[in-house]
Amino acid sequence: MSRRDAAIAAIRFGLGPAPGELARIGTDPQGWLSSQLDAVPAVPAAVEAAVPDAAAALAITLDAQRNRPPPGTPNPIELAYRASMAALAGHWVTTEAPLIEHLALFWSNHLTVSRRGGNTAAMVADHHLRAVRPHVLGPFRDLLLAAIRHPAMLRYLDNAASIGPNSPAGRRRGRGLNENLAREILELHTLSPAGGYSQADVTALAAIITGWGTGTPEPAPFVFRRQTHEPGPKTLLGQVFAEGEEAGIAALTMLARHPATYRFLATKLVRHFVADDPPAPAVAAVARRLAETEGHLGEAMRTLIARPEPWRNPLAKLRSPSEYVIAVLRATGAALPPRAQVDAHGALGQRLFAAPAPAGWPDVAEAWAAPEAILRRIDWAGTVAARLAAPPDPRRLLDDTLGPLADADTVRAVAGAPTAREGVLLVLAAPGFQRR
Repeated sequence: MSRRDAAIAAIRFGLGPAPGELARIGTDPQGWLSSQLDAVPAVPAAVEAAVPDAAAALAITLDAQRNRPPPGTPNPIELAYRASMAALAGHWVTTEAPLIEHLALFWSNHLTVSRRGGNTAAMVADHHLRAVRPHVLGPFRDLLLAAIRHPAMLRYLDNAASIGPNSPAGRRRGRGLNENLAREILELHTLSPAGGYSQADVTALAAIITGWGTGTPEPAPFVFRRQTHEPGPKTLLGQVFAEGEEAGIAALTMLARHPATYRFLATKLVRHFVADDPPAPAVAAVARRLAETEGHLGEAMRTLIARPEPWRNPLAKLRSPSEYVIAVLRATGAALPPRAQVDAHGALGQRLFAAPAPAGWPDVAEAWAAPEAILRRIDWAGTVAARLAAPPDPRRLLDDTLGPLADADTVRAVAGAPTAREGVLLVLAAPGFQRR
């Protein structure tokens, strides 16, 4: 394969080339990608230490809820969020396994937990780092269970407050089901509306997972409360599930391995990594591989990488704001302070782990292509270029980041830039650099 394909691998499947990355990929871009699919590497110890685990994050949250900080005192929840985001954002810029981090971000968005609901700001980083990331190369069933049973998800979509109406707690309190999590599992995480489920299935799944919650006042990340669990058998998609915690695990396993789920996941993967309008042959191939392997996500990615479609139309996807921020920082090595790195995502319209709804951030160009939004990117890129202590040769930067994918107009403009800083800005503002 050619240097063009090395650029496609780093831009489309990675997080944007760092200096020298295209040379390291060499003439085997598929091999470079496949080697990353062998195992999920550990994150640096500093990142691990900066992100409180689920129990610690829940403890921070519960303590802050019970003992509100005095006015003018930093909120411990916000402090935990900012420290975690700074560690993660810095890791994305420096990682040597960009496909893994790209996949972790993709699956975190698929299984969205947003800091906008459930007071989850202290927990969203752990959900990403320890519930989602370890499972991005394994069976989807394992990823689904880990993400759904995490306290951030149980709080974000209100399952921790759901009570079976016929449970001891339900009869005593006169309260009932909260269907939010069940509805999103069916609509957004597994079958999708094309899967043919009914409102009765939503209600059944909500009843099946009653009792799934978090520990209070003791901050246990997951507890099963039989006193709030709806008793008796429930029927979901024609299959009967007995009562108890294991029934919820069995129900999610069934949904994770459903043919409609495989089609839905394949469509989202191909849309993300190939084109806004996902080509049907690639979707069919990925869905078939998921079915053959009981939803093995690493095998699905190997199938997609081996398909011709990702290598045909380079730069077919518009980078989201976060993708753009990461790509700029990887390309330039700009030493922005951690807070400035984190703030850049929000300033360009994609605050980290703060999606506006459970559907997550959109994955099509029309959501990000407004002229004002693109101008904000260019303004921010200008700030980055101005802060570089020693700007790189812009022609070398263009070759390192777009390589043979750079269009002739960009090549001419960069070559004619009057200063190195202006040339760097022309690279970062180029239409090709906005895309992957």
